Amino acid sequence: MYSPPPWARQMASTESIEMSDVLSPLHPTKATIPGGELRTIRTSNAHIIAVTSGKGGVGKTFVSANLAAALTRLGLRVLVLDADLGLANLDVVLNLYPKVTLHDVFTGKASLQDAVVTAPGGFHVLLAGSGMVEYSRLTPEVRNQLIHVIDTLAPNYDVVLLDTGAGISDVVLFSVSLAKEVLIVATPEPTSLTDAYAAIKVLATQQKRQNMRLVINQAIRPGDGRAITGQLQQVLNRFVNTESGLPMRLIHMGDIPADKAVRDAVMRRQLLLQATPGCAAALAVAQLASRIKSMLPAPQPE
Repeated sequence: MYSPPPWARQMASTESIEMSDVLSPLHPTKATIPGGELRTIRTSNAHIIAVTSGKGGVGKTFVSANLAAALTRLGLRVLVLDADLGLANLDVVLNLYPKVTLHDVFTGKASLQDAVVTAPGGFHVLLAGSGMVEYSRLTPEVRNQLIHVIDTLAPNYDVVLLDTGAGISDVVLFSVSLAKEVLIVATPEPTSLTDAYAAIKVLATQQKRQNMRLVINQAIRPGDGRAITGQLQQVLNRFVNTESGLPMRLIHMGDIPADKAVRDAVMRRQLLLQATPGCAAALAVAQLASRIKSMLPAPQPE
């Protein structure tokens, strides 16, 4: 008989989920958008992936930035959009000091092309700028602006990573709704797993998602992530019903092991894949990128 671990029992007992410098910053160079001029097209072959988490502090933005660098090394055109509009910190992780942010685009002070810059690692980023309080709530203006940004930029890339905020706020859920795939980042800590379950449950029921992907960051032992994914899947099978009636499928994408090199890179505001590309965590991110590339559709002929 299945006996769930304590954190899983806590999830199952939840009947409802309320929505309620040490280094000088780099001056980023303006990016040349692949394919030339920006195009406003509502259909795109770009694979849009929301990188999200149920809880803050689990390394979501670290994963987004380093995954982008790893995908770029595999020859893909990658854009990371900082979709954490209220508490953006992708610029801190990348040691960038942008002159133009998403806030300037939203207010009409700058064009999208001016806001997209090249990050260390060779991928492109669109930074939000921290403290955008007026954009931390999902108003019709925010919805329309985000849709316009993605419609305009996505056709120029193979992969667009949406680095969302943590949790299940309306802005986070709307950002995730714009993605084809969802990558949940969690750690083995019970609080992280409980909140990851909450996010997965909301996305499965409200957005009718049949599949989601999970990466376990700061894994202590080999195999931890696969075991955790299996435990989460059993809880989902018992307590989450999808519209199709089929179980929501949680796909284990890999583990990123706890590694001192990660903290060193974060403190130096460097990409792990550039600072210590041979460390265990960097190799795990590279493996994650390879798995993501393998699930991308074949390029369509021009």
